[in-house]
Amino acid sequence: MIARRTFIKGASVLAAAASALSVEPGRAQQAPNSSGSAHATLKAPAGACDCHHHIYDPARFPPSRPEVQQVADARVEDYRLLQRRIGTTRNIVVTPAPYPAPLSDNQATLDAVAKLGPNARGVAIINPAITDAELMALDAGGIRGIRFSLTSGRPGAASTATPEAIEALSKRVNGLGWHVQFNTTAEQIVASEDLLKRLASPIVLDHMAHLPQPAGIDHPAFKIVRGLIEKGRTWVKLSVTYDSSKDGPPGYADVGRIAQAYIKAAPERLVWGSNWPHPSEPNKPDDAVLFDLLAQWAPDEATRNRILVQNPEALYGFGKSA
Repeated sequence: MIARRTFIKGASVLAAAASALSVEPGRAQQAPNSSGSAHATLKAPAGACDCHHHIYDPARFPPSRPEVQQVADARVEDYRLLQRRIGTTRNIVVTPAPYPAPLSDNQATLDAVAKLGPNARGVAIINPAITDAELMALDAGGIRGIRFSLTSGRPGAASTATPEAIEALSKRVNGLGWHVQFNTTAEQIVASEDLLKRLASPIVLDHMAHLPQPAGIDHPAFKIVRGLIEKGRTWVKLSVTYDSSKDGPPGYADVGRIAQAYIKAAPERLVWGSNWPHPSEPNKPDDAVLFDLLAQWAPDEATRNRILVQNPEALYGFGKSA
């Protein structure tokens, strides 16, 4: 029999723990690198995918160059708090741009995909020296694409992102069913038009192709992207480009007009991404508000479901949702 004093003490501890875990209705536990704590108003459909976020875990996976940019409190457990706020259940872990690209620098991404389970996939940063065996290891670990971040000034980017290197790696990863993802300026898209048109693999363009303001869809890059989409092998990520917006938060109206133009033109070639933990943004946005913007960009529920569920299934190889 438990002594009365011991029972009361234990009950008090349980009550305190329950109080600490309780959350006010409509609120969620604060996710690091994100302002606000309210849940998203837009209800995410079953199988909704956040197709662009990063994981930083330098304590467990030190980068090969310790001077590269890091973001604190951006581990898997931190990201799970964000998932609870916005309601997504699938996700794509993208190796952050500053990493120099040897296989060791993708270990945090591979570990995150393994922890997050069958609802996660990854995009790696590699260089031309990677072996076929290493590519197969990445594939087994859930990697489904490679990324060139031409805007980052990443150490070694000039040598690993030459047109020759990009084209050669595109041919190699195409055999695995992967895509090549680009984080580029709109001006770089214009300059690389011929290269983009002849790549062997599917193409994914980050952050709405970084169309600048106030030009927006009148920038020549938009016409090029539309042409690439019409060829049937190019996808665009709908994620807010805070650096290009002149209107700014919370609505980013000018960026929203770009999103609406893409949605009107080719909803079957779009996916959505949070860009958490927003590594280039010192003033962290409210991710629930960013997710809610999708309801303004795509008022039609079927279109949103396509962007959040069906398109990621096709691009990243998830199983069909019920």
